[in-house]
Amino acid sequence: MSARSTAVCGVGLLTAALGFTSFTNAAGPPRSRESFNAGWKFARFGPMPDGSRKAEPGGTHWKFPSRASSEEIDKNNTAVAALDGDPNTRWCANGGGKGEWLAVDLADAPDAAALEVDWEFPDLRYVYVIQTSGDGQSWKDVKQAATDRDPRRIAFEPGSKHIRVRVDGLPDSKWASIAELRFFDREGKPVANERRSLGEPPSSAAFDDTGWRKLDVPHDWGVEGPFRDDLPNDTGKLPWKAIGWYRKALHIPNSDRGRRVFIDFDGAMANSQVYLNGKLVGGWPYGYQSFRLDLTPFLKYDADNLLAVRLDTEKWGSRWYPGAGIYRNVWLVKTSPLHVGHWGVFATTPAISGASGTVKLAVTLDNQHDVDVRAGLKAEVFELDSHGVAGAKVAETKSVEKILLAENPRTVDLSAVVPNPKLWNPKTPQRYLARVTVERSGDVVDVYGQPFGFRTLEYSGKGFALDGEPTFLKGTCNHHDLGSLGAALNVRALERQLEILKEMGCNALRTSHNPPAPELLDLADRMGFLVQVEAFDCWRTGKTPGDYSTLFDEWYPLDLQAMVHRDRNHPSVIMWSIGNEIVEQDGPWLAKPMADVVRAEDPTRPVSAGCHHPQAGVNGFQTAVDAFGLNYHLEAYSRILNHPGNENKPIYTSESSSCVSSRGEYFFPIKRGRDSQANFQVSSYDVDAPAWAQTPDEVFEALDKHPRFFGEFVWTGFDYIGEPTPYNSDSTNLLNFSDPAQREAMKADLERLGRLKVPSASSYFGILDLCGFKKDRFYMYQARWRPDLPMAHILPHWNWPERLGQVTPVHLYTSGDEAELFLNGRSLGRKKRGEYEYRIRWDDVKYEPGELKAVAYKNGREWATDVVKTTGAPAGLVLSVDRSEVAADGLDLSFATVTVVDAAGLPVPRSGNLVKFTIEGPSEIAAVGNGDAASHEPFQASSRKAYNGLCQAILRARSGQPGSITLRAESDGLTSAQVTLRSR
Repeated sequence: MSARSTAVCGVGLLTAALGFTSFTNAAGPPRSRESFNAGWKFARFGPMPDGSRKAEPGGTHWKFPSRASSEEIDKNNTAVAALDGDPNTRWCANGGGKGEWLAVDLADAPDAAALEVDWEFPDLRYVYVIQTSGDGQSWKDVKQAATDRDPRRIAFEPGSKHIRVRVDGLPDSKWASIAELRFFDREGKPVANERRSLGEPPSSAAFDDTGWRKLDVPHDWGVEGPFRDDLPNDTGKLPWKAIGWYRKALHIPNSDRGRRVFIDFDGAMANSQVYLNGKLVGGWPYGYQSFRLDLTPFLKYDADNLLAVRLDTEKWGSRWYPGAGIYRNVWLVKTSPLHVGHWGVFATTPAISGASGTVKLAVTLDNQHDVDVRAGLKAEVFELDSHGVAGAKVAETKSVEKILLAENPRTVDLSAVVPNPKLWNPKTPQRYLARVTVERSGDVVDVYGQPFGFRTLEYSGKGFALDGEPTFLKGTCNHHDLGSLGAALNVRALERQLEILKEMGCNALRTSHNPPAPELLDLADRMGFLVQVEAFDCWRTGKTPGDYSTLFDEWYPLDLQAMVHRDRNHPSVIMWSIGNEIVEQDGPWLAKPMADVVRAEDPTRPVSAGCHHPQAGVNGFQTAVDAFGLNYHLEAYSRILNHPGNENKPIYTSESSSCVSSRGEYFFPIKRGRDSQANFQVSSYDVDAPAWAQTPDEVFEALDKHPRFFGEFVWTGFDYIGEPTPYNSDSTNLLNFSDPAQREAMKADLERLGRLKVPSASSYFGILDLCGFKKDRFYMYQARWRPDLPMAHILPHWNWPERLGQVTPVHLYTSGDEAELFLNGRSLGRKKRGEYEYRIRWDDVKYEPGELKAVAYKNGREWATDVVKTTGAPAGLVLSVDRSEVAADGLDLSFATVTVVDAAGLPVPRSGNLVKFTIEGPSEIAAVGNGDAASHEPFQASSRKAYNGLCQAILRARSGQPGSITLRAESDGLTSAQVTLRSR
């Protein structure tokens, strides 16, 4: 059975739900669900972290191994493409510099004595050197050649173990690129490259994995690094492209005969194939999608089974860092043959009042018996506390009986009325639990718990209302990586991100641009966030080689169904998005059938899409979606709102601002563009944005002038790995432009960046940096989104010895309406914030060391103050942790922040001291970071340079080892610091 057809069995019978990780499930013996994360073995093949290649066991490998100084990996223009016998493929260096090379291992071709180079552009002039080596390290020149001067075939000494072509001269505007490298023996006969068998595959139980690495999942092999200059920065300069194999023994006792055994993957990146005892069970190509496979037909009982998972990211394309591996949780589920199906309860609340709330449950039962059965069904409703634990029973349904045909599913409807229902909303995120019990012949054969919430959603041309209250979406877009932890799921890291966003005033999340980890939605339910779940970044027309466009026609209905089935019971989910900035915005022809797939599975929420072409708001595309999302293009707000037929269309900003900044960096003069960019950093005065984007101030003004827009999702809440615009040479940036002149200007910028060795590996878009440290912009959004919170924030820092006497503007973000600025006690003026102004500016301040103090007022009364002081030289370290107590479960984290301070204890903003960490007790350092987008220091280390005064160590408590943990931070010449916490 093919991977696809088996995987469809996992989703084809679905009707909805998740939530097992967020409440206590009293399922009892008929159903079990246990973590399957521990005790895997892992090995990596194909492209290796150091740039070499390792042949995949069980497959084939080339007779002539090859490598190159750099490769266009994202376009599959790798070294092997120049030796595959196909003149239509090529190796291309990842840059336009001289000195790039292509090397070949000829150990298995001792008779090779000459070569010919077929250049990509054979009519142009290339200058190159043929070199030989005995060890692949020390090279000897054989011949310097030029395409317009020397014969194509160049001889070398037979028996040379390694040969290399080094490119010393290139045609104008061309990169080193070889279509084919061909070898010949002394007699001029071709020496062919060929594929060879590599023996037993890792899917076989007989395969020897003795040398494989032992680990637990979730696991992301890409974030382990190292960073490499030759890798593209749009995906973070990390070696995530590879083939990975995971193997694990699975013992099934005889007592499980007659039960069904499933394995659930919350996400596996990418192109997964799952084998049990050497046989293909199934898989799912889209790495962001959760899926289930039925292991039962392949099991051996009272014996060890061998489960093997093959993942291939070499054939996956992405515009950002996607991660690689089994990067989300895995679950082993056992049920009786008669059971509630996968995601098999869909809870809706069609009638809600203060006195009562009706919950309807569409329960899909799977009968995997080979005979017809009579099933009894009922449900009870319980309140859930904030930790997801069931409390008092508040309602129950009537019991029903139904006949289920052999090997068939059936959906059964139940209904209950809950008295005085407590509504779910961001302020009071109250949830309930529907516990479904299935009986056969009087015996309980399954118990299934499904959380849900009572709340109403109303969308109209006037905006959005939650539980009848007009609600403005104060949202952020976020990619799925967790900074220095990479893409591997960690619930505490996700929770910390949401806590910080909540502090800022954020109430909404857009899962850009893919289905999220289910735990994110569990947290959103519990913490009170509104969520738009997004499906895809492209449809039929792709953006990068190997992206979702290669799967689209076959898989999009299955992926949409799976996304909706899994997530449609979360009260936090208020909207579906079927795509982001897709190419097909020229009408409703493709959007409508996709939206109809979603509506068929969930008619209770609107379908939307993020459109970056304003024309999509007036050309009919907008009629295919229930709520229209516009990315950027403030100038088009009025035209879209006033277009005939859009009067009642709910409209919002699905992606806004894209302001770029580096924490703690300030450049002069304060102007958008090149003046705000230096040293591969971007000024934190928050005035810079790419050509297609806008500053927060501009977005706020547009939204205030167009109140029908019911919210925004800012790009982005957090910096993320990859896409380091404005230092991103990714050509998909051109997709953001509809104006030809702007597109050509950006094309010139991309060409310039392509010729530089750009170190930038993570984004500058975040309101918070990669560590979760607050940039100045955090306070700008906090001032707008929490207007009742007394706050004021001065920028920049006040350490400018090189600017003595020079104008150094001061900006203030405050929720007040006016403020007075003092420098060393002297008033520099009291200013009111004008209409459509979102910061208060003193643009003529001349720098002198000392103290800046801002006093903010609201309605004429003192509201908040902020003080910034000139500091001394670095003298010591201060160490703090976000939590002093963690669970000893091998998963829980504590985030430690190191601040470089002067002798008076003031943070030194421009410091970059190297900090070394040591730890005592039952914990380990999971990752380190500092928020510097241009740093190539490894994430997995015990030291880190401070970046503008801050760095971070993330501690992970060891499983089953409670005790005291002491973290110590040291730096040469500075007073050290330590902090103690406990694991329990």
